[in-house]
Amino acid sequence: MTDAYTPPKVWTWNKENGGRFANINRPTAGAQFDKDLPVGKHPFQLYSLATPNGQKVTIMFEELLAAGHSGAEYDAWLIRIGEREQFSSGFVAANPNSKIPALVDRSGPKPIRVFESGAILMHLAETFGAFLPKDGEARAETLSWLFWQMGSTPYVGGGFGHFYAYAPVKIEYAIDRFAMETKRLLDVLDQRLADNRFLAGEEYTIADMAAAPWYGGLVVGNTYEGAEFLQVHEYKNVIRWAEEIFARPAVKRGRMVNRAFGPLENQLRERHDASDFELRTQDKLEPAEAN
Repeated sequence: MTDAYTPPKVWTWNKENGGRFANINRPTAGAQFDKDLPVGKHPFQLYSLATPNGQKVTIMFEELLAAGHSGAEYDAWLIRIGEREQFSSGFVAANPNSKIPALVDRSGPKPIRVFESGAILMHLAETFGAFLPKDGEARAETLSWLFWQMGSTPYVGGGFGHFYAYAPVKIEYAIDRFAMETKRLLDVLDQRLADNRFLAGEEYTIADMAAAPWYGGLVVGNTYEGAEFLQVHEYKNVIRWAEEIFARPAVKRGRMVNRAFGPLENQLRERHDASDFELRTQDKLEPAEAN
């Protein structure tokens, strides 16, 4: 255990305390510098990075296009959160919370901004009538599991991932607390998938697209290099589900988009046309913390 910490009466921001990714957050909101966002030719303009939250939306776009929804063509612009691009005036106008992903829907007479990954998934699902059941139990299950993911995963990323992999010091209490919760969440998922092919039942939905980059990443991709620590091999139903989803061609493409870290063959920093997947020849960037 580390030495006991006694909080001061008033918290003050220590810029040097935050570790490897200290510069991606601030205790205040709003733009820090003026810069407009680029705009491409397609109806949807996405500003993102291929963290698990970013992957949700690019997977959805690629699944929509694979299903024949040609109106879902999109431009995906890379936002380098390590270089503070999320604090530009243009990005803050698209998402006042300064987190990726942010979407501007230009398919109608007036541009509409949509931020928070779950809201973007719902917006696209309802726009195209796809991957979200229209009513009844299936819709309720889909939305319940979607919001389960949105509410639970901060314990995985900002909790377990941060303190296990990124924090400048290892704090036993914090790692134990969030490892316990992460394993509980994996068990919730494992029990659900024991009797269901996908989260909402037999139908693949936005709930799966939301959860797979996070929980599939843990059990298949060794996110945070925590697979052995968390003993993820125990969650056999989650592994089966994740492997099926990650094998989908649209998911493979979606996980490449806005990726600027890892093996070059898995990177497509920006996507403006389907042919970009065959033309990618980018250099490698530094890894980004899961957002």
